[in-house]
Amino acid sequence: QVQLVESGGGLVQAGGSLRLSCAASGRIFRMYAMGWFRQAPGKEREFVAAISRSAGSTYYTDSVKSRFTISRDNAKNTAYLQMNSLKPEDTAVYYCAAADRYGSTAGDGYNYWGQGTQVTVSS
Repeated sequence: QVQLVESGGGLVQAGGSLRLSCAASGRIFRMYAMGWFRQAPGKEREFVAAISRSAGSTYYTDSVKSRFTISRDNAKNTAYLQMNSLKPEDTAVYYCAAADRYGSTAGDGYNYWGQGTQVTVSS
């Protein structure tokens, strides 16, 4: 029902910045809460950030607080993740996801997922 496409990943030095974008199509974007997750080699998928349908609430995992900012532009059907002060431990494939009712940090409730974009932070 919804397709999500991430972009903006790449290679950056520690301390640098990247902005990830997630373009949505197929449904009314404002009806979905949006989240960002990541998965590093040999590790389980982990929650990064989420934003409510109206953008009134945001949530972050402790390791990215004060460094990452999640936002959305419902008129453009796009969610964003601004990543500053990147660290090597941020290296992972980043996925955006959409929840039509609710979403949890474990990924429950996220009905649609993008294919991911690679973020590599060198030391």
